[in-house]
Amino acid sequence: MNVLWVFAHPEPRSLNGALRDDGLRTLRELGHDVRESDLYAMKWNPVVDAADFGAEAGDERLVVGATSARAHARGELSPDIAAEQEKLDWADAVVVQFPLWWYGMPAILKGWFDRVFVKGFGYGVRADDGRTLRYGEGRLAGKRAMVVLTAGAREPAMGPRGVNGPLNDILFPLHHGTLFYAGMSVLEPVPVYGADRLPDEQFTRAREQVRTRLATLETAEPIPFRTQNGGDYDEDLVLRADHAPGTTGLAVHLAEPAGPIVTPATSAAVPSRRPPGGPLPS
Repeated sequence: MNVLWVFAHPEPRSLNGALRDDGLRTLRELGHDVRESDLYAMKWNPVVDAADFGAEAGDERLVVGATSARAHARGELSPDIAAEQEKLDWADAVVVQFPLWWYGMPAILKGWFDRVFVKGFGYGVRADDGRTLRYGEGRLAGKRAMVVLTAGAREPAMGPRGVNGPLNDILFPLHHGTLFYAGMSVLEPVPVYGADRLPDEQFTRAREQVRTRLATLETAEPIPFRTQNGGDYDEDLVLRADHAPGTTGLAVHLAEPAGPIVTPATSAAVPSRRPPGGPLPS
């Protein structure tokens, strides 16, 4: 497989950096071809502006969706965006790695999605019959995606009754609203909890967990999100009444109940009182 590893951490000597290095080595040992986007090392610009769209932007009021679509169609996107899109076209699978900061991705990674997943590439894709292809369909359909992340919170605090909320809910905007929206098959994440106080033995277990998950990158069952055009939603894109009747919340968008995230690298971590949202030295 061709695997793109998108890495968003400012310190290569961090826990994240060590897991990334070992993960890339593991993929190569497994026979995969690997490319990397190390966003901080690249000094990636996360800010969308008219310069992204070349001559297409012109002097008119910038309408990002329409302007980006025309620039993409005409090959006028800025070279840094075009290079990342070429990597995605090449990739069969994408690993997205980051520390969880304030319940989300670092700004540099959010900006990577903002600038690279332009209209006509990440969204706004239509079938020949006019249907909008999203949520399981789209230009990136057939590719796999897996998130590797660290969090300062202990695992119970990010469980079903934890104060921080369940991890799958926290990742829903990325998993469902970005990766699956663009058509990708999304695998269960690989979380490392208590990352700012991780003992050596837990690092060893975390490293083995990442290796194990990378070994099944081609074969693991994806999260069973319901596809938009598969018949589960009505014309207003509301889940039909006979699916998960009487139930609301994010879990209704799964075709079957989600199981627990298996994370053997976590439970014995030294307790951390930080919420998962703070900037972590991990």
